[in-house]
Amino acid sequence: MLGAVVSALVSPASAQDFSKDVAPFLNKYCTECHDAELAKGHLNLEAFKDDSRFFRDQRIWREVVSQVTSGEMPPVKKKVRPTPAEVEGLQTAVHKLLANAIAKAKPDPGEVTIRRLNRMEFNNTIRDLCFLDENFSADFPADDTGYGFDNIGDVLTFSPVHLERFLSVGEQIAAKAMPTTPNELDGTGLAMIEMLPKGRREDQQRFFDPAPYLTGPMTAPRDGDYIISVSLRSTGASGDPTAKVAFVVDGTEVGQYAFKAIKKSEVATAKVSLKAGKHEFTLKWLNPPAKIPGNARTLSGLRLRLLGPTDTRTEFQRRLAAVVGNTTADVRAKAVVNWFVSRAFRRPATGAEIARYAKVFLDAEKAGGNWESGAQAMIAVVLSSPKFIFRAEQDEKPTERDAHPVGEFALASRLSYFLWGSMPDEELFQLAYAGKLSANLEAQARRLLKDPRAQFLTQGFGLQWLQLRQLTTVSPDPTLYPKFSEGVRSAMMKETELFFAEVVREDRDVLDLIDGDFTYVDRTLAAFYGIDATFPRGRDKGEFVRVTLPKGDRGGILTHASILTATSNPTRTSPVKRGKWILEQILGTPPPPAPPSVPTLDGQQLKGNLRARMEQHRRDPACASCHSRMDAIGFAFEKFDGVGLMRTMDEGKPIDPAGKLSDGRTFAGAAELKQLLRKDGSKVVRNLSTKLLTYGLGRGLDYYDGPAIDKITESAAKSGNRFSALVLGVVMSDPFRLRRGTSQVESGSNPSKK
Repeated sequence: MLGAVVSALVSPASAQDFSKDVAPFLNKYCTECHDAELAKGHLNLEAFKDDSRFFRDQRIWREVVSQVTSGEMPPVKKKVRPTPAEVEGLQTAVHKLLANAIAKAKPDPGEVTIRRLNRMEFNNTIRDLCFLDENFSADFPADDTGYGFDNIGDVLTFSPVHLERFLSVGEQIAAKAMPTTPNELDGTGLAMIEMLPKGRREDQQRFFDPAPYLTGPMTAPRDGDYIISVSLRSTGASGDPTAKVAFVVDGTEVGQYAFKAIKKSEVATAKVSLKAGKHEFTLKWLNPPAKIPGNARTLSGLRLRLLGPTDTRTEFQRRLAAVVGNTTADVRAKAVVNWFVSRAFRRPATGAEIARYAKVFLDAEKAGGNWESGAQAMIAVVLSSPKFIFRAEQDEKPTERDAHPVGEFALASRLSYFLWGSMPDEELFQLAYAGKLSANLEAQARRLLKDPRAQFLTQGFGLQWLQLRQLTTVSPDPTLYPKFSEGVRSAMMKETELFFAEVVREDRDVLDLIDGDFTYVDRTLAAFYGIDATFPRGRDKGEFVRVTLPKGDRGGILTHASILTATSNPTRTSPVKRGKWILEQILGTPPPPAPPSVPTLDGQQLKGNLRARMEQHRRDPACASCHSRMDAIGFAFEKFDGVGLMRTMDEGKPIDPAGKLSDGRTFAGAAELKQLLRKDGSKVVRNLSTKLLTYGLGRGLDYYDGPAIDKITESAAKSGNRFSALVLGVVMSDPFRLRRGTSQVESGSNPSKK
């Protein structure tokens, strides 16, 4: 239907432009292979007689221009090749026709499928809804992935096992968030033998010797009132003064305790209000003898304890107390239900929902004997509701014919789950209630990006885009790669995670991903890379530090050991996998799948080292078209072995990392290739824009998303390709802000396979 509309709007002038500026080029250089009979690459360019389907087929035309301008098409073996003027003419004509087609087409935001919360989103939502930060989805079935991500609505299935797990975990969460009996006073401790200054000890008993004070750190889990407690033992002769001690926190005395007798163990306590975080605790002996070492008067203890907060209610209970106030019975039940259900369903609770869940609340309150029992039962039921488990977007204008804005609450959820992987916070909810979120969308997106929760983008988007999960499945041969270990594997993953996180946190140019001159290593990874001499002294073994890399091949994610290992075989490197990974994940120009009849490299009788065998393999015309693109890129990284360590020889011969791209540009190795990739920055940024939009929408992209990707890429370029510019481009795009109208039915398009 859309194609027919576009066709009807095409002017005679644009049809003439196609016949005059595009068709002659196709007939001269393309249709020999891409006609109705051969249709190489499943492309029949003879089918295009005019530009009537230019909008729908814009992916094809973008790829045609890309292949021609890069020099990949016509194939290098063709003797007759287009002149630079002809190439520029085709590019100008296609871009003009495409711009005309886009200008005439109505915005089509596509269809977003209702989707289940994936495992990470579920945990994050429970954290912000019930204030419990635990891995509650550990026993859930693994989430399927589509288009490279695990938040795609079309593949987030719901099985009987899911139902069982959601019901079970909902009860667990409700019991933890809203216990029906008071919690016991919790606490942490510090062994006194670990306190400073070091001195006399007997077994685990630490004496105030040689100094009359002991100091050490303890952490308060949250703001609140605490009790410092310690069991102390004093010795001395009759007539000696009883011991006195003082408790000091962060340099301020908070209490004293005087012993009641000599030669007795007593428990000394003091009360203190603390902010969440680490504090310095000091225990002072106020009346020690003039000379402590060797004296009969002693004071010693085993453990300093920090008990509390004394308010043992959960965070959820404290928040709920403010909602309940002095209300009782039915009024209290409805207040609790309205507050919790509106947050859990991520939109205002309806009257029918409040009545239904209030009945659950009151029935359980009566059976359990207290209102906490009612709240706990209500929470468990709400958490098993499809309205919580699934992200459904209600259309506030269901009769609107054309694309129109999504509702304010749906927009709040789109934004928060994109950037935080979690439910909207209070500020987003209040703007949605006031109908002002869409007018403040960009400002809110910037606010969410500055929040620590935006680091979710590293795990939720970054590591999936880079396919780092593959690293957990590879098994390098231990005899060939003895330095590889599980500790190294974990450190590899952390290095890439911290690197990407800095790009997000510091809002760096995304092209720094290609050749950034820094990385993060701990002692394990520094030793693995052979740079442990530069690792700062005094750092813990598992602590990661930022280091600047010397000039050379190492730099950027392409030379991270995580990527290089994940794209290798167990017994050797794989230039094909490495080249294919860069084409797909970095440049967004994946090669076509290999023909089924082509033998594998290891299945052929080939001679020489790996590069020689690959060159023999490419002599097969069926292999050459794809391998000429992949292999040159992959061999640039041959100086990195199967686990990412530097080397100079392979199978007894010097490694040659030089290569030539399909457009004729040459490089001597990884460093020069990265420079060429950075010069092709528009391809990298466009591909990253495509990936971010796919992730932000939770669906695969189609032809009608092309204009949005253009705008995101252009906007990013104007701001120096900052990561925030790409994110804001996605958030402000038509597909993100709009939903389809009744006239915009499915067009029968076939998006790329997941």
